[in-house]
Amino acid sequence: MPGAITAATVREAVAAAHRSEWGAVVAATARLTGELDLAEECAQEAFARAVELWPERGIPDRPGAWLTTVAANHARDLLRRQVALRRRLPLLVRDEVTDDDAAVRADDRLRLIFMCCHPALAREAQVALTLRLVCGVATVDIARAFLVTEQTMAARITRAKRKIAAAHIPFRMPDVREMPARTSAVCDVLYLAFTVGHASPGESSGRDLVAAALALTRMLQTQVPRDRSVAGLLALMLLIDARRATRDRLLPDQDRSLWDRAQVEEGLAMLGTAAAGPVDRFAISAAIAAVHAQARTWEATDWGRIVDLYDVLGEAWPSPVVELNRAVAIGMRDGPQAGLAAIEAVRDAPALDRYAYLPAARAAFLAGSERWAEAAAEYDRAAGLTASLAERARLQEEASQARSRA
Repeated sequence: MPGAITAATVREAVAAAHRSEWGAVVAATARLTGELDLAEECAQEAFARAVELWPERGIPDRPGAWLTTVAANHARDLLRRQVALRRRLPLLVRDEVTDDDAAVRADDRLRLIFMCCHPALAREAQVALTLRLVCGVATVDIARAFLVTEQTMAARITRAKRKIAAAHIPFRMPDVREMPARTSAVCDVLYLAFTVGHASPGESSGRDLVAAALALTRMLQTQVPRDRSVAGLLALMLLIDARRATRDRLLPDQDRSLWDRAQVEEGLAMLGTAAAGPVDRFAISAAIAAVHAQARTWEATDWGRIVDLYDVLGEAWPSPVVELNRAVAIGMRDGPQAGLAAIEAVRDAPALDRYAYLPAARAAFLAGSERWAEAAAEYDRAAGLTASLAERARLQEEASQARSRA
């Protein structure tokens, strides 16, 4: 009975619907209205109405359909009042197709993703728009993840929306000729979204972002099943997310019996698809994750294989972060002194200046060399750079233990 529904039950249902349905509600409303701001406003109104009405009427069997209907009705009401204004505003370019056209049958969220990741937008705008409109991440959380103020991020998102309308960026799936290049951009953005969420394992916003990125990548893979980049990205996400139950601990300390073995097997199978031809950085990164996933213990990890894979990844995707990860793998294979020497070669890279993993890795190898005072200082530096509260607490504890041994 509706009267038996508790406030906590409603809050949980609304939160679950927000995680799974936000992007679909915004996308469907954008297709109706032709305006991103209006679509977002109507989606917010729909969720507010859910909070108000579900305690009295009960939680609908299909929350997503209910929310989309409420958002659409609210949009129609607003549009009737704003006819004169809309004549003066640029609208989204939408395909004029029938309901059984293939472009319409494609999920609205995918059309929204491709629009957010249009090459006319800068990469930071692509990421911000995708996180806000498709994944429903609050502007303040996006700003925190990218180390800018909320006002700066809000302005960035607003400018991107205006550019979409002014440049007539279409709300549609790319055609066959555009698809490979456009899919590559979408993969980059989804991977960034996943890594931002993965960096905050103890926070609900981080978990929600990982789940959203993974769900959207699955959806993309169903649309382009032969695209090896998408398969590689999905394999990488699956293999990393399989360790989510132990993410509050470092990899050496994780209880591997808690890893999601079914998800590991799915990731390995997807990696097989990705590696059925020339491989890209996602497939190579997934292969590295697969080595960890297949090792029964930390000590049994094939570090020689991981170093080799990082060599290949460095050629396919030159990056200071890749070089740092390779240096860590060298240290695990050859000992802490070798690791410190390898890190020294990339220590001054500007891109790593505020990257918490650099001092954390140095600290671990310094501790392995019993250079406790230096290790404590590096752990402190890493703690000051990480945005994750759980990670900061762990690093501070490591610093305290190193100081006690110094």
